[in-house]
Amino acid sequence: MKIRSITYFINPKWPLDEGALTQAGEFGGAARLAFVVAGYEVQSARLATVPFPELIPSLDRSEVIEFAQQLERIARPLGFEYIAIGPALPDDLRAYALIPEVLAATENVFASAVMSSPSSGVSLPAVRACAEIIQCLAPQDGNGFANLYFAALANVSAGAPFFPAAYHMGDNPAFALAVESADLAVEAFTQAKSLAEARQNLIAAIETHAAKLSNIAQKWTRRSADGQTPLFGGIDFSLAPFPEESLSLGTAFERLGVPAVGLHGSLAAAAIIADTIDKAEFKRTGFSGLMLPVLEDDTLATRAGQGVLTLKDMLLYSAVCGTGLDTIPLPGDTTADQLTPVLLDLAALARRLNKPLTARLMPIPGKQAGDRTNFDFPFFANSRVLALDVEPLQGHLAGDEAFQLSPRNHHSLVSA
Repeated sequence: MKIRSITYFINPKWPLDEGALTQAGEFGGAARLAFVVAGYEVQSARLATVPFPELIPSLDRSEVIEFAQQLERIARPLGFEYIAIGPALPDDLRAYALIPEVLAATENVFASAVMSSPSSGVSLPAVRACAEIIQCLAPQDGNGFANLYFAALANVSAGAPFFPAAYHMGDNPAFALAVESADLAVEAFTQAKSLAEARQNLIAAIETHAAKLSNIAQKWTRRSADGQTPLFGGIDFSLAPFPEESLSLGTAFERLGVPAVGLHGSLAAAAIIADTIDKAEFKRTGFSGLMLPVLEDDTLATRAGQGVLTLKDMLLYSAVCGTGLDTIPLPGDTTADQLTPVLLDLAALARRLNKPLTARLMPIPGKQAGDRTNFDFPFFANSRVLALDVEPLQGHLAGDEAFQLSPRNHHSLVSA
């Protein structure tokens, strides 16, 4: 198991408060060293801000780009490899149109945009705006990499440490841990002689590591020079994978007994693993479920390449677990009108189930459904471009309304 990220959450102000950023860097460096000394590999330190429209309410194009560039220029030498400037918000759609320009003007800045939330409901204009961002970003890089830096958010609260979803609310700084821990599930299931033992093995592994990580984290919530205490928000134990078979959640599914991820039985496996994570006791934040990024998971990429695992399967599994649709390779000529229904399904699912979900969809320029991907990137496994079974929305769903979806009430059944 590794720490994917120590994510520091901050309101950097605008103009930027360089003193606060320096303190964040000092804190992050010291905390990182503490985890390394304890035996954990820390892959990155990351900085997440409040939503950029709150810092620059005028949404002046040049000012927003200057903010992102200046933040990146200051934060990188302080030890923050990646920076997230938070989401565009449905109350002003001008912010959505700025995201492709911001990402084109920076190297390691991430951004997101809200499609649905408890306050806004599901916003049809925001869903469509997210689809337009994805389409606009696709040709910025020959492999579609620009969309790696953007996620459409559905029901995602502040404080989730995984990028691109990470953002902050308020003025008090905080930090949280995102872990890469799919190997814990693979090991727990491989060594077990029964389903019950497999689940107990995973709970024990999560709780053991979480206790150790939490103890270290609490030591680094001491007061900084200006009297502020960075709050420890918790650990996102989403069992994130790495593109090796032994570090794959797809492998974990198959060690439970699913012949191949995507076949029937996969939904049950997803539900079992998610429920097992829920039973573990630790200070949690973010998604703390299953993370099923197709291109970051060796077995998922293989099954998608074989045609066994589809986009609809991934959406289905999101109903019982998961973080949504992540690193999904799509045809390069996919239009915003074709992306919109997929995003709408995800947004509606998140609100109806009252759970956080994201979409990071990656149209690959020049590729069609069934084509092999050819990434030369250590964090990706190659697969095939997935087909989209979709037609543009019509009628009321093609309108400009926002609507609320309440989580389903579970009434007791009464016999007739």
